[in-house]
Amino acid sequence: TREDMASKVVVLGGGSFGTALGYAASKNCDSVVILTRKQNVVDSINNEHRNCTYVSDAVLPRNITATSSAEEALDGVEFIIHAVPVQFSRAYLENIAHLLPSDVPIICSSKGIHADDLTTMNEIIPSALKRQQPCAFISGPSFAKEILSDVPTAVTIATEDLDRVEQYRSLFTSPTFKVYVTNDVIGVEVGGALKNVFAIAAGCVTGMGLGLNSKAALVTRGCAEMTNIALEMGARAETLSGLAGIGDLMLTCFGAASRNQSVGVRLGQGEKIQDILDSMSEVAEGVATTPAASKLADKYNISAPIIKTVEKLLTGEISTKDALAYLMSYDTYFETPYILTPSPQIRRASRNECERK
Repeated sequence: TREDMASKVVVLGGGSFGTALGYAASKNCDSVVILTRKQNVVDSINNEHRNCTYVSDAVLPRNITATSSAEEALDGVEFIIHAVPVQFSRAYLENIAHLLPSDVPIICSSKGIHADDLTTMNEIIPSALKRQQPCAFISGPSFAKEILSDVPTAVTIATEDLDRVEQYRSLFTSPTFKVYVTNDVIGVEVGGALKNVFAIAAGCVTGMGLGLNSKAALVTRGCAEMTNIALEMGARAETLSGLAGIGDLMLTCFGAASRNQSVGVRLGQGEKIQDILDSMSEVAEGVATTPAASKLADKYNISAPIIKTVEKLLTGEISTKDALAYLMSYDTYFETPYILTPSPQIRRASRNECERK
């Protein structure tokens, strides 16, 4: 109902996904303010109702405005959507911590693992703010341009703050935006982070001109690596089988709008990684997440040949041709653990054979 609507939601970060989540929230609140340091984005949103830099085709509703002033943006805020890239989030939040009311929930859409200390946003936020803050983490197969075009979309929000679950859901839920809920924060965060690594690999498959057989095999085995690491970190398997795991993985590995996949496509076509990054207007989180994912695999003694191969590709240690040769030749046998216990069908057949004798 109108009485239950939030008065003011602030989006930290003026990129495409922050703008898209701001649009989703704008249907259920009086005012959305996008906080961005880029004055051209501020001017275009306020004057033309468009984010001219990142999603210029989308016309934004008039209850979305923008500012470069943190003091102005955070005055009277009721919900915060955090959409700043993971690698920059700690410094960003430290700078505005004194302006953030300690009881205002942060809904975080940033996906990644910090390259230096292997922390996730669930750890970075309280560390940066030097206090506990109500938090939720949103993830799932959701390209920004499709959210802004009202394409039916489903996501998962993870939170341990069960008292606020309905608030989080109602902030985003609309006829074109469906929200599921889980308390598996680790699963949602790790799935959202690691899928970007495999998107780079999937892009390489496309850039090299390989077929769908190749990409399907790579994505499936990538899902296994992602799940194995996440489970060791404390996630639940069903989360990795859901929207924030395999759902987001499929979208970013097969969808042409994926920034991380586009990095891989260009690598597969022979471009240098630094040239690719220098030409991009937004961050491809998978580039920084890859070495962190590799360290996590080592930490938990997980076999992760795809992650290790992407890491070597990004450092220039191997070529895409060598990467393909390695992934097709490294020693492997069983896809799943070999179970010696006979299956129920075999046990029944054996029992029937004995009865006939």
